[in-house]
Amino acid sequence: MAKKIGVLLSGCGVFDGSEIHEAVLTLLFLDQAGAEIVCMAPDSGQMHVIDHTDQSVADQQRNVLVESARIARGNIVDLATVRADQIDGLILPGGFGAAKNLSDFAVKGPNASVHPQVQRILDEMVAAQKPIGALCIAPATVARALGRLKPEVTIGSDVGTAAAIETMGAKHMNCQVDQIHVDQKHKIVTTPAYMLGPGIKDIAVGIEKLVKKVVEWA
Repeated sequence: MAKKIGVLLSGCGVFDGSEIHEAVLTLLFLDQAGAEIVCMAPDSGQMHVIDHTDQSVADQQRNVLVESARIARGNIVDLATVRADQIDGLILPGGFGAAKNLSDFAVKGPNASVHPQVQRILDEMVAAQKPIGALCIAPATVARALGRLKPEVTIGSDVGTAAAIETMGAKHMNCQVDQIHVDQKHKIVTTPAYMLGPGIKDIAVGIEKLVKKVVEWA
């Protein structure tokens, strides 16, 4: 039986949704590992829409699930319909959507709140001792959701973000872009990806390691 790994998306585009390179590399490495992929996203509005040509705020409204479906080629489900007992592992690609739509960490920092369905699935995964992977800025949302457990995560080496993560109760571990940090106790694996970059070939190394670890644990 193939291991069933959930990929929790947050829209489509680095500045207001999922970072597309990170999401696609995650899907690629999962497919190469023989996993069955379940793409999911919350059925809710984005915080805002960014014009990616100049990073200005556009006068539009978009839905996180609808936009995430672009990356998933339409093969996606509403996060609200997914329970931890239906998947063997969960990965959260980065992009600002992970800190705008899955939580509001991008706006409120350590005082952020987590989307209720994201909080639920993360709580269920930890309770079931199933692995969670998080890329780029997504570990900040994991830290906000699970800070009570004092998980270890990395977003690379950004001092301000690391301090916010520690304020939320998690422990930040500095890492290079080609490295992962493994929290054995909570089965959480994180990698900096585009928090460090600089390019797609660089982030691919850490993402492949993360995917392999999640699949191994699943």
